[in-house]
Amino acid sequence: MAKRDYYEVLGVDKNASEEDIKKAYRKIAIKYHPDRNPGSKEAEEKFKEAAEAYDVLHDPQKRQQYDQYGFDGPMGGFGGFNGGGFSMDDIFSMFGDVFGGRGGFSGFSGFGGGGRQPAQHRGSDLRLKVRLSLQEVATGVTKKFKVRKDVTCSHCHGTGAEDGSGTETCPTCHGSGVVTRTTQSLFGMMQTQSVCPTCQGEGKIIKNKCHECHGTGIVKGDEVVEIKIPAGVAEGMVVNVPGKGNAAIHNGIPGNIQVFIEEEPNSTFVRDGSNLIYNLLLDFPTAALGGTAEIPTVDGSKVKIKIEPGTQPGKTLRLRDKGLREVQGYGRDTGDLIVNISIYVPKELSKDEKKALEEMQKSDHFKGDSDTRKSIFEKFRNYFS
Repeated sequence: MAKRDYYEVLGVDKNASEEDIKKAYRKIAIKYHPDRNPGSKEAEEKFKEAAEAYDVLHDPQKRQQYDQYGFDGPMGGFGGFNGGGFSMDDIFSMFGDVFGGRGGFSGFSGFGGGGRQPAQHRGSDLRLKVRLSLQEVATGVTKKFKVRKDVTCSHCHGTGAEDGSGTETCPTCHGSGVVTRTTQSLFGMMQTQSVCPTCQGEGKIIKNKCHECHGTGIVKGDEVVEIKIPAGVAEGMVVNVPGKGNAAIHNGIPGNIQVFIEEEPNSTFVRDGSNLIYNLLLDFPTAALGGTAEIPTVDGSKVKIKIEPGTQPGKTLRLRDKGLREVQGYGRDTGDLIVNISIYVPKELSKDEKKALEEMQKSDHFKGDSDTRKSIFEKFRNYFS
């Protein structure tokens, strides 16, 4: 398709001033901006066409060459008149002088340069350690911490301004939050942008700074923070608490608190993921004759289990759903309590006990068969392999 005359594209005559050209381009760019015309190829092409026309007509040297030679003139600059047009990224990065806070176009987020929103500051994160007992891990717990951190200034309510004096547009960036630098390169005029050093990207400056916070909107203070730690957490996990970290300057976004979990050793249970292991030490008569035993659980209650006659050391019993909840299980996925049985052998015996055991020793029942000895050997070999 043949190119249209650039003056026709922008709807201005050949005597239009630079300000008229800028206003015309802004109007067309708003109309055909991709944010307003999602998925429209026609709107995208008109958007690019207007950008190319503006690139030439707003520059006095390029405009003079275009007026003299038309599209076939010896044009340098960005791509030339017949250089294939603009990409969307090119357009968004090249025209900060049109869409920065001077033309009412800042509502569009698509412009990576001048159309960007003024910076919103974010507070830094805080890191805490919490040491939990196994019982607290099992049930979940709410902990209170007194935290020294940046808090919103109560005198100016975070604005940084004294007595409601408010703010004014930054004279350096004119409210855009960025400054644009134009340099000449082998490929024509190039523009780069950086955060405005005067307003730090906010696009505005404070007229009269608060005497308490010196214009930052934050001061040091203490705050008691309640942190809910879910059941099932484990050593090394991090619980993130949004919005409870350091306050940000000028009522920006507060940081988070990251809570690092540590576990206290437990004298009753050994933790294995969501399972708990309990070592049950049986007396020899109960192991041989059978009976019952009471097993403690992590919630403080006790469970009775049946001991079968002839129970061997190393035997394990599994009590379903008596372990810990999975941290992501929302109460539905719970580990087990695994009972590992050992047999207690007394170190000292009375004369009668010794005599009774010597009589038992003579019985084949107390010597163990070959299968039992083989089973014990296999357990030890697997243990040390």
